[in-house]
Amino acid sequence: MNKKIGILYGKERSFPEALITRINQKKKKGIKAESVQIDKVMQGEESGYAVILDRISQDVPFYRAYLKNAAISGTAVLNNPFWWSADEKFFNNALATKIGVPVPKTVILPSRELPDDTSDESFSNLKYPLDWKAIFDYVGFPAYMKPFAGGGWKNVYRVESKEDFFEKHAETGQLVMLLQEEIVFDHYYRCYCIGRKHVHIMPYEPRNPHHLRYVASFNPGKALLKEMENIVLKINNNLGYEFNTVELAIRDGIPYAIDFCNPAPDADLQSVGAENFEWVIEHAANYLIEVAENKNPKTGNLSWGEFIKNSSLGKALK
Repeated sequence: MNKKIGILYGKERSFPEALITRINQKKKKGIKAESVQIDKVMQGEESGYAVILDRISQDVPFYRAYLKNAAISGTAVLNNPFWWSADEKFFNNALATKIGVPVPKTVILPSRELPDDTSDESFSNLKYPLDWKAIFDYVGFPAYMKPFAGGGWKNVYRVESKEDFFEKHAETGQLVMLLQEEIVFDHYYRCYCIGRKHVHIMPYEPRNPHHLRYVASFNPGKALLKEMENIVLKINNNLGYEFNTVELAIRDGIPYAIDFCNPAPDADLQSVGAENFEWVIEHAANYLIEVAENKNPKTGNLSWGEFIKNSSLGKALK
């Protein structure tokens, strides 16, 4: 039986097109890759794809519903659309504190403006004012404020003082924000992780303009490379993501996980550069083929992380 690998994507072109080409160039018997094609979605009916790599459903609710229907009907969807619907950055930081991964001190804040269809009475359990002194003493200044979910460096603020914080927080509307300790780093890395086993560590300079962030000369030694690889694998094994990036800031020799909820990470050729692009294309192609070949139509084909599996069995995190 032929097995189709579908790539679901939005405006990006270089990564999905090159990935489809690479998979098909490998000429694996019975396996073909293509852009996902949707003309109808009937409840409980198969999608026609053995595997779908999701690059866009975080921004398109219709696609998220399509993927869940595909998953329950036998498709292996990467990343798991049920888990990704539930996951967010503050939870990931909290999980990191329980599995021994250093992270910046972080607090979550209620939105500055009331959410739609709520009133003051909707927040009977929220004390006002918040204990701002304890919050600021814990995080310290300077600090970063950013949305608790989402990515792409949108709505990210650097705040210098409590006065600066209140001024900038007033601009955030209904966004739920994180306030996070600033890690003044010596060097910084962005790490691809594919299949929870393949790790690619890239020097990265987040202070550069977006198109120059992968132009960095950081050069870690073997011991630090191994430590970062172990952290990346630990994070992704616990979260269950098969495609993700982890950003690590190195301060005084210690890698701090800064951002590790990127299940549709940037993979554009012009952004990441030719060498990184080639690594991602080759490892993504091989992994998608592996998933397609091992897909079992009689069992579930979604990946669940160790956090979910251990919690359901009453086991401790590790």
